[in-house]
Amino acid sequence: MLNIFTLANGRLVQEEIESLEELARFQPIWVDLESPTLEEKRWIKQHYGLSIPEDAMDEDIEESARFYEEDNGELHIRSDFLVDVDDEPASARVAFILNLVNDTLKSKGVLFSIHDEDIPVFRLLRMRARRAPGLIDDAKDVLLSLFDTDAEYSADTLEGIYDDLEEVSTQVLAGNVTDARAGEVLAAIARQEDLNGRIRRNVMDTRRAVSFMMRSRMLSSEQFEDARQILRDIESLDSHTAFLFDKINFLMDATVGFININQNKIIKIFSVASVALLPPTLIASVYGMNFKFMPELDWQYGYPYVLALMVASALGPMLYFRKRGWLK
Repeated sequence: MLNIFTLANGRLVQEEIESLEELARFQPIWVDLESPTLEEKRWIKQHYGLSIPEDAMDEDIEESARFYEEDNGELHIRSDFLVDVDDEPASARVAFILNLVNDTLKSKGVLFSIHDEDIPVFRLLRMRARRAPGLIDDAKDVLLSLFDTDAEYSADTLEGIYDDLEEVSTQVLAGNVTDARAGEVLAAIARQEDLNGRIRRNVMDTRRAVSFMMRSRMLSSEQFEDARQILRDIESLDSHTAFLFDKINFLMDATVGFININQNKIIKIFSVASVALLPPTLIASVYGMNFKFMPELDWQYGYPYVLALMVASALGPMLYFRKRGWLK
C-alpha cells in the first residue's frame, strides 16, 4: 500500500496512490509504504530516484548500522514501534529515509517510511495532523512528530499497565489465592512484564533516533528544542518503567508465595495424617505378632477391643492437633 501526505492549509492530507501517474500529480512531504509491492518500489525509483534498500526491514541488522547518513545527504533511520498492545504485544520495524535535497519537493524534502504492519502511532499522527493546522511544516517535522507521538503512545500504554496491575494486585492481596487463580495471575503478570520491557526498549530506541537527528545538525532551532523536549519526555518514562518492574516482581513473589502456601497445606495434611496413624499402626503391629494363642481368637472381645484401642490412639493426636490449630 502506497500513501502520500501533502500539506493543505497547514493540515496533513492523505492520498492513496494506485499508479505512477497519480504519484506524479502530487508534491508530498511524507511517502508511507506499508508492505510495498515491487511495482510500488519501482514507482518510487522512477519518480524520486530513490532505491529502497533490500535490508530495510531486516530485524537482525546490526545496531550500529541502524542510523547513518549517505553521501548524498539522505538520512537512514530504522526504529521500532509498538503494535497490537491490546492483543499480543509486539514491535514492528520501520525504516525511515529522509531526503532533504530532492528538487521535486523544493526545500520541504520528503520522508519515506517503509514497514510491514499497520503502526498505531502513524494513525494517531494522521488524525492529529488533520485536526491541528500548523502542526507540521516539513518532512523533518513529520519525523519528529512521529517520535513525539511514539513517546506519548508509550506513556498511555504504561498507564494501561498500571490499571491492569491494580486489578491483579487486588486479586493477590485479597488472599485465598487458589492454584487456578494463581495461574491466571501469573499469566497476566508475565504479559504486563513483556509489554513493559518492550516499552522500555522502544523508548530507548526512540531516544537514539532523536539524538541522531540532533547530532546530524539538520534541525532548525525550533525543531532542535522540540527534539530536546521529546528526550525529556522519554527520560520521564524511565522511572515509570523501573517502578513497574518492581511492582511486577512484588506481585510475582506474592503469587508464588501463595502457591507455596497451598502446597504446604497439602504437605501438612499428609504429615498430620501420618503422625496420627502411627499409634494405630503400632497397636496393629503388636497384635499381629505370632503369639502361642492369637489374642483375638482366644478372647471373644479381642477384635472389638483392638479396634477401639486403635481408634482411641488415633483420636488422641487428632484432638491435640486440633487444639493447637494445626488442622485449620
